[in-house]
Amino acid sequence: MTSSSFSTRETIVQLLSNMQDGKEIRSYLQRFSSIEQSRFAVIKIGGAILRDQLKETADALAFLHTVGLTPIVIHGGGPQLDTTLQERGIETPKIDGLRVTDAATMDVARDVFIGENIKLVEAVRAEGVEAEGVIVGVIEADYLDKEKYGFVGEPKNIRHGMLSSIVRSGAVPIITCLGVAPGGQILNINGDSATRAVVEALQPLKVIFLTGTGGLLDKNKRPMHSINLASDYDKLMKADWVQGGMRLKLQEIKRLLDALPLTSSVSITTPQGLVRELFTHGGSGTLVRQGEAIRTFTSKARLDRAGTEALVTSAFGRTLKPDWWDRLDIHQVYMSERYRAGAILTKVDDFIYLDKFAVTEEARGEGLSRTIWRQFSKQNSVFWWRSRTANNFNAFYNDMATGLVKTGYWTVYWVGETDFARIARNIDRVASLPASFED
Repeated sequence: MTSSSFSTRETIVQLLSNMQDGKEIRSYLQRFSSIEQSRFAVIKIGGAILRDQLKETADALAFLHTVGLTPIVIHGGGPQLDTTLQERGIETPKIDGLRVTDAATMDVARDVFIGENIKLVEAVRAEGVEAEGVIVGVIEADYLDKEKYGFVGEPKNIRHGMLSSIVRSGAVPIITCLGVAPGGQILNINGDSATRAVVEALQPLKVIFLTGTGGLLDKNKRPMHSINLASDYDKLMKADWVQGGMRLKLQEIKRLLDALPLTSSVSITTPQGLVRELFTHGGSGTLVRQGEAIRTFTSKARLDRAGTEALVTSAFGRTLKPDWWDRLDIHQVYMSERYRAGAILTKVDDFIYLDKFAVTEEARGEGLSRTIWRQFSKQNSVFWWRSRTANNFNAFYNDMATGLVKTGYWTVYWVGETDFARIARNIDRVASLPASFED
């Protein structure tokens, strides 16, 4: 990195750190910068994104490079290939979702993918960042079934060294979904298969899919914020609204994450939302992780005291009073299996009180907090809690609460309560509850 680019990076990092989410942004930058850069992220870009949002995509890739992060980019070109084949009157049947690729189709596919690669490379370079197009050579492949599919390949090996060399040179590698068979024949490779092969070879921290929808959509057609496969996958696969493309995408994501360390994750977002998805806890899209199973307790008998106290102390950065555990009268506890996130609900008078909602620093941004919130709020339609008015986590609480009142040191929140008399009474009661931490 030149002294000029280093200065630019430091200036941008400093500006980001002064934003509202500055602490989060710096934390993520440090985490992403601590690993080998060829293992930072693999970004899959579909042909529709290249067609409709080329400038936005180039902007996002250039930004990452400018702050010292170099993703491995792999792109498709399906819609462009469909259009070109139609214009040339070439019919291409599909079997099992794969395009049968004869010699004429292969020639067109090669030309289309090379053209799309050049467009993306030039768009990134126009933003002042070096990019290197890799048409063939990275993905070594063999015929999937020559008699059945023609020139369709199955990845067999990824030349990791070639990608690492490009990254070390200071450029962003941009790969097509074309493989090379023994003897030099170019093969057409399904985009998901190509991405999976690159991901399994590189073992990246992040796998990112840039899409027009900006995430996986729930039954109301709204992007889901996070998916914890350990607790959500089976439920989603049984849901009658999870069909077709979404079902296949979930299966593909699970297959990807099964081959990666638990620290890795998959994000589905838009080019415009990429930076926020990567660098803030709130994100912008759908974050999918292997995650942890969430366990429910209704008493302290089977709850690990040391693990619970360590979680609360770590999350709040304060020391609990010696009698906190003994005074704790549990209604329900929702706890991740590794005690990295949890919600502790108690009964105060005639209402349910969220005594602690705790997430360790390392688990923030994983979606664990929202998974736990969904579970306990589904079981408890009305509940109360309080938070220090200066707490940075209040932005999340503001989004989740039905109502809130600031009363000095505390902000009191509630969900589901509509009776004004009870609201007035409970605000004072919640605000006056004994402190859990040492002064």
